[in-house]
Amino acid sequence: MDLMPILSTLRRHKTAASLIVIEIALTSAIVCNALHLISNRLEVLNQDSGLPEAELVMLRVRGTGGAGDADELSTQDMQSLRSLPGVKSAALLNQIVYGDNSNNSGVAKTPDKNASRIVAAQYVGGEGALATLGLKLTEGRDFKPEEYQSGTEFDKLAVPSVGQVIINRAMAEKLFPGQSALGQAIYVFDESPSTVVGVVERLTHPYPGKAENNDGYAMLFPLRPNFRSGFYLLRTEPAQRDAVLKAASAAVERIDATRIATGGKRLTDMRAAYYAQDRSMAWLMGGVIVALMVVTAFGIVGLASFWVQQRTRMIGTRRALGATRGQILRYFQLENFLLSTVGIVLGMVGAFGLSLVLMTSYELPRLPLYFLPAGALALWALGQLAVLAPARRAAALPPVAALRS
Repeated sequence: MDLMPILSTLRRHKTAASLIVIEIALTSAIVCNALHLISNRLEVLNQDSGLPEAELVMLRVRGTGGAGDADELSTQDMQSLRSLPGVKSAALLNQIVYGDNSNNSGVAKTPDKNASRIVAAQYVGGEGALATLGLKLTEGRDFKPEEYQSGTEFDKLAVPSVGQVIINRAMAEKLFPGQSALGQAIYVFDESPSTVVGVVERLTHPYPGKAENNDGYAMLFPLRPNFRSGFYLLRTEPAQRDAVLKAASAAVERIDATRIATGGKRLTDMRAAYYAQDRSMAWLMGGVIVALMVVTAFGIVGLASFWVQQRTRMIGTRRALGATRGQILRYFQLENFLLSTVGIVLGMVGAFGLSLVLMTSYELPRLPLYFLPAGALALWALGQLAVLAPARRAAALPPVAALRS
């Protein structure tokens, strides 16, 4: 088909053509970045914590002031919780993924205070932590019974020291690239070294998915917290979680009536609450995309319908000179394709500009190139679908009726 009639028509309708090009360009720029944001959120939402989340429940115990020795009560709690029907294993930890706290420490390979350090999540837990968390050792071993210390006594030490530590694989590869981390010393507590006795495949940061925690370094020390400073984590069958939580709450309150079991939650519910904002953002961006596409489609339909009405005589003349319905249909489709292409090219430039703004202001990653052709194809398809109905009406006009209009 000769492009000259189309270009000549567009030159006579510069304002209308410019408006639809600008609309497509804005939609293209925003849709590409919105798709990128949705992709990032979905990646975060689908991130594997490495934990048997469907089997875990968390319980926190609060003392009202009259509770006795916290360490002794915690020991009794653990004995009682492990004996409950349906409990596979239990542990007392200082923090947990998706929880409301995050304990981190600087880690160095030498005792030099000026040495380069990385920041890692610092977990401390008593016996049964690895089994309860479902952590898989890729190297080394679990802590031995004699290696565990009381967290209360540890806090009283003038020179704090923990001789053993288990780290995750990401941390091992960062500190000791190309070599085994087993037997290596790391320095967390001033000049006191901690020897790596085990490496686990995955130990997730308490705040996963956050930009500042993307490195995911984490370590576990054999320190027993007590109920005042930790969480009880219980592992059970998914169908028994609610029953175990209820029984666990009653068990710890029977041991000391001055305490109250609070914060009993399933880890899956904690995950859902933790990622609620990410899900909302994904849905919001999806809504923005749908709204922009609908508005753009209506704009194309409106403009095409207007042009069909304005060009009724031209259509009749072309039909009288032998143009088929298919040729009339392709005329409007090609015209829309040209406008869409100009808008998409401008929109791709705008998409990169908007991506740079988001990178600078919100520390988002750069827009991947593959989103550009994906957005272009979507808008080309939208344009062709939107113009189809007005173009079919134009092609259906009888030549005599069109010439009489």
